[in-house]
Amino acid sequence: MNDRLGKVRNIISEKGLDGLIITGRANTYYLSGFSGSTSYLLIGREKAWLVVDFRYTIQAKNQVFEGIEVVEHADSFYATLDGILAEEGMGAVGFEGNQLTYSEYERFKARLPHAQRLEGIGNEIDLLRIRKDAGEIEAIAQAVRLGDQVFEEILKVIKPGMTESELAAEIEYQMRKLGASVPSFATIVAAGERSAMCHAVPTENRLKPGDALVLDFGVIYRHYCSDMTRTIFIGEPGEEMKKIYRIVLDAQLAALESLHSGMKASDADKVARDIIARAGYGAHFGHSLGHGVGIEIHEEPRLSAKSEDILQDGMVFSVEPGIYVEGLGGVRIEDMVVLVDGKPRNLTGSTKDIIIL
Repeated sequence: MNDRLGKVRNIISEKGLDGLIITGRANTYYLSGFSGSTSYLLIGREKAWLVVDFRYTIQAKNQVFEGIEVVEHADSFYATLDGILAEEGMGAVGFEGNQLTYSEYERFKARLPHAQRLEGIGNEIDLLRIRKDAGEIEAIAQAVRLGDQVFEEILKVIKPGMTESELAAEIEYQMRKLGASVPSFATIVAAGERSAMCHAVPTENRLKPGDALVLDFGVIYRHYCSDMTRTIFIGEPGEEMKKIYRIVLDAQLAALESLHSGMKASDADKVARDIIARAGYGAHFGHSLGHGVGIEIHEEPRLSAKSEDILQDGMVFSVEPGIYVEGLGGVRIEDMVVLVDGKPRNLTGSTKDIIIL
């Protein structure tokens, strides 16, 4: 983990800073190992400090990586931080420009008088997380396998008459039962015409024969996220929905087959988008092909038409084309992959054959 701090220190040096304050929860965990909800991580050119309050002192001491000193604030976070800045002679201090709110920035200016220069560094710390190491990949793979298990179990209980909300609750119960800490995002269950809403919130809408049923869910397991989507059918679907399913599956398989290290993320998006457009449904695929997944459910890279990202080994991301037709329904199929030795390794094991219950 010293390598992670070393990369931060390279940024500190390149920016001509004396130190950097980390406030984002994902970056705090990534750089320090501390998973609590409140702290300030101060990284200097040679030392690092995690400032916590009394609630988290013991947890922090048990979690932090070697080379990070845990400091329990005596008066306030700001007074303790400023005391360290003064003692270490740190006058030029950076912060995560994409994480710190304006009101918090104003407090920094007012309550850290020894930080004579405060400089935002945008999302540069987030970008350190874009390529996962072997331990991270294994943690994500375990989370994905748990998601596969949830899907296998949930297929046993789905039946006409259930509400979307009941099914979402059952999915999240299975997550906990199988060992997940929490869902990685709000579970999506959408049936019938509502399956055309790609980010639908579960309702009291009841499942009925002929419905397409979109299930999009993920878990957090050992601090890393999974994400998967499957579309199944409650009884025999209509011919157009069968056709749409085949198109989406063809688009996803083609995109997966095209993936390789060094390609433009936008080119992967184009592979799937072109297949859907040629089939006449281009206007019904309105979101990007995929997104990075790690400590957070949405990370870099972005697999979209406008993305400038270049795919590299160690990147973990979703591949999830979809077609959504208002008044009819929608289909999305989503797997998670990691690039290893230049090629994609699909982490998701659940079948993509059409399922009719």
